[in-house]
Amino acid sequence: MKVYPEISFAILIVTAALLFWMALTDLKHFKIRNDFVLVLAALYFVHAAVSGHWVEIPWHLGLAAIVSAGMLYAYYLQQMGGGDFKLLAACFLWAGPQCGLPFSLLLLLFIGVHYAAAKLGWVTAQKTERGVWVPLAPSAAGALIGTFMLGCFTPVV
Repeated sequence: MKVYPEISFAILIVTAALLFWMALTDLKHFKIRNDFVLVLAALYFVHAAVSGHWVEIPWHLGLAAIVSAGMLYAYYLQQMGGGDFKLLAACFLWAGPQCGLPFSLLLLLFIGVHYAAAKLGWVTAQKTERGVWVPLAPSAAGALIGTFMLGCFTPVV
């Protein structure tokens, strides 16, 4: 299959812009739209096709399924919202086994910084009887864009 590095790069730019918009929307309204998550997942498949990574799709789907199964417990305990659940599933679809560790480490770092900023009152958060809820999309977007910048999604040549 032919590889198109320019189209692959353009898809990463469009994906980063979508992630940025999702982060802003989640910060303002504490909501992640389903259609944005679907577009994010679809962009992965298009990127995999044009970058030569199409043979890795089953591995990426497997990691997303395994992580989603683990996150299902956190969702059941109401420790994360449904939008966060779907967004992280799509992000782990993008990351796959090759980039899952850098994505996870960046996600942990960004969530920690965001949570600390919320505790200090620097950013808005929802206060509930269970504690402070911070929107997860900004951290997920930053982590996935950071993973893009690390070079995890370069086309196969």
